[in-house]
Amino acid sequence: MDATGKDDRYARHLILPGFGKEGQEKLRHASVAVIGAGGLGAPVIAYLTAAGVGTLGIFDPDTVALSNLQRQVLFTTDDIGQPKATCAERAARRLNPTVWVSAMAEEVTSANALTFLAPYDVIVDATDNFPTRYLVNDACAILGKPWVYGSIFRYEGQVSVFNWQGGTTYRDLYPEPPKPGAVPDCEDGGVLGVLPGVIGSLQANEVIKLIAGIGEPLSGKLLLFDSLTLESRIIRLSKRHHEPIHHLIDYDHFCGVSVAKGMKEVTVEELKALLDKKADIQLIDVREPHEYDTCNLGGELIPMAEVPFNIDRISKDKQVIIHCRSGGRSGNIINWLEKNHGFTNLYNLKGGILDWAKKVDPSMPTY
Repeated sequence: MDATGKDDRYARHLILPGFGKEGQEKLRHASVAVIGAGGLGAPVIAYLTAAGVGTLGIFDPDTVALSNLQRQVLFTTDDIGQPKATCAERAARRLNPTVWVSAMAEEVTSANALTFLAPYDVIVDATDNFPTRYLVNDACAILGKPWVYGSIFRYEGQVSVFNWQGGTTYRDLYPEPPKPGAVPDCEDGGVLGVLPGVIGSLQANEVIKLIAGIGEPLSGKLLLFDSLTLESRIIRLSKRHHEPIHHLIDYDHFCGVSVAKGMKEVTVEELKALLDKKADIQLIDVREPHEYDTCNLGGELIPMAEVPFNIDRISKDKQVIIHCRSGGRSGNIINWLEKNHGFTNLYNLKGGILDWAKKVDPSMPTY
């Protein structure tokens, strides 16, 4: 029983004009790395597994949270608290045991990206942040690998193919990263639950086209999709002049999301210990009211934009722990408070409420 037609698994591929046995054999011998097993990763993993891609690598350091289940359809309620990579691997093996699946519950970083991605023919970025996208782009440029990009926000999505046969790259689309906080991610801005399924399926479609050599890949083009109107359009991308990429860098720093050097931090475990013993601290939440209403740690709500008008509410006599969703907004406002108002007693909650949900209370919704 294999992909050559000795069973019925791939029958609809085998009779497909322009695809047939040759296309299925190409899939069987191909390998694909999927970075991220969340909203976009779920349909990518499911459809590539069902299609019979020979080897599938899954990379995701996160665990399943209750708030993921609205859109991350590989997971069930029973998976909450378990590693996403492991759950995705288990789901893929159930779907198609002929596919070799390798899952790693690790973050792809500048230190390991070249090693992790080198064995694969095509890379799929199914993440939700700019540092990882620049990292994937540059790693693929060094390795000579094509990669399929997908992005979602609220009701809209994007798809493209980068680094394909000398074509455009992510740096042609975004030569410079946006300022930190200028573009909220799904955790901050929300996302329609079905949208990742649409965009992830389009990503899987591009992967299959690249491998089987059919159709026209979205290289040099960016597909824009609006789920509210069901309108889509394709815009052309132009190649820009770039210096050759020879090594990977610190992409958090490049994108301006690193916590400032020397900033004091506490972990979620340390915060829990302080709260359990009722320590004399001030806990400030700088998220928006709708985020606070959805879930909170019982701290004092001062939205980031209102902090400059509420300086007198922030203690200078005790340990003040400031947090947001993941640590970016709180880190930025701590920098501003220290520079402009001389605070020396501020601590950033490392990983924010996302880390709290992962490590302390997995049942907590994160937006």
